[in-house]
Amino acid sequence: MNTTIANLFTSPYPTAIQTSLDSLATIARFDPSGRYIAAGRHDGLAVIWDLDTRGQVRWLEGHVKGITSVDWSQNSRYVLTSSKDWNVIIWDLASDMDPPRRQATLRFDVPVVSASFHPRNSKIILVLLSSGEAYIVDMRREYRGRYELCEVQDESDEEAQMSRSRTAFSAARFDPSGKHVFLGTTSGYVLVFNSRTKTMVARHKISGAGIIRGLEFVASGRRMVTNSSDRVLRQFNLPVYPSPTADNEYIEQELEPTHRFHDPISKVGWHAMSYSPDGEWLAGGAADDAAHKIYIWDLAREGLLASTLDGGRELLTYVHWHPHKPSIASVTNMGNILIWHCPTEERWGAFAGGFEEVDENVEYEEREDEFDIEDEADIAHRKMLEEEEDVDIEGGITEPVDGVVDHLRQYGENDEDVIWALDEPDDDVRGWKMKVLVEDEQD
Repeated sequence: MNTTIANLFTSPYPTAIQTSLDSLATIARFDPSGRYIAAGRHDGLAVIWDLDTRGQVRWLEGHVKGITSVDWSQNSRYVLTSSKDWNVIIWDLASDMDPPRRQATLRFDVPVVSASFHPRNSKIILVLLSSGEAYIVDMRREYRGRYELCEVQDESDEEAQMSRSRTAFSAARFDPSGKHVFLGTTSGYVLVFNSRTKTMVARHKISGAGIIRGLEFVASGRRMVTNSSDRVLRQFNLPVYPSPTADNEYIEQELEPTHRFHDPISKVGWHAMSYSPDGEWLAGGAADDAAHKIYIWDLAREGLLASTLDGGRELLTYVHWHPHKPSIASVTNMGNILIWHCPTEERWGAFAGGFEEVDENVEYEEREDEFDIEDEADIAHRKMLEEEEDVDIEGGITEPVDGVVDHLRQYGENDEDVIWALDEPDDDVRGWKMKVLVEDEQD
């Protein structure tokens, strides 16, 4: 309740730079609680920043080439890093060492473009390779294996099937529920796979898009935005996908965008995009070769451009919206992480009920009984009356804000895909604490 009231007096999107973190980063993402940031560097290191102290709390030393993606598990215990050195490493931040203990290391035959956790279970990982292949890696004992996701070919035209080159994937993401995997292709298609059965359930053509470079979802999973090589961001309303059938039938449908976002003047491309927590705003990080620019669109007002944030001369490489607040982290080409926020004017009248703000000094007029000594019996009687008054114990207390939104609440307990994801759960439970490590002083 208090958070809702506070939001009425602040801007729904950030407007100014609050601080800058010198991290030599190429990519940076908030954790689900919003307290930490994982930053991947071009030299293979990854750093965990504590935004409360503005300090580095963990160094993830394990890669020998540049970091291509970072991701957090649902309760922030595990961090995933992928690299051009062909490896994906999962780190356990609950370990009492720095660098943290490696939970697992996955090695492939080519550089890794991106990797991400399943939203519900960190033992299930989606990996996209530079060769255009996509895999679901399941590390659970019963389901252990690497499962390649392949497009269904039309068997009716064998000659065309033989001449058609293999589909190359250029973007890969779980949807917020984890039930489906969305893969963007180099030919302007978005393919949808069921995470449990690994079968294709839909194929969507995006007219005029070209290469699909990125995919993002709102928290509900009902809307998606794509970044493509034609320098246009497109938002779509997603249909409800049926459960896989024995015949492996799938939906063949061309998606029509509800909004298109682009810069008609400079016609710049986009490095990244990110939704606000409520899905009402979209931030786009421009691939401008002269300035650091972030475009903010108001989706509730037909996608109108609400603001353009200017971060100076250091060019933008990545952007990510805070999971709970109107705050954005953007990365510059010099490796700095800019934290954007909404500056608020101090309201001194909020500290005391009878406090009155004035523009200039005024002569104070003392009340006649202001400094009179009150009888102790009257004081005791007044306090007793105050204690007897009814107190609203429900309206003024708010439940603690949960750091993680459970996206699977919309599905029933008997859903096969949910049961499959919850089988053999990980150790990423709520309430774990990152241990404070103290460096030993050397003589």
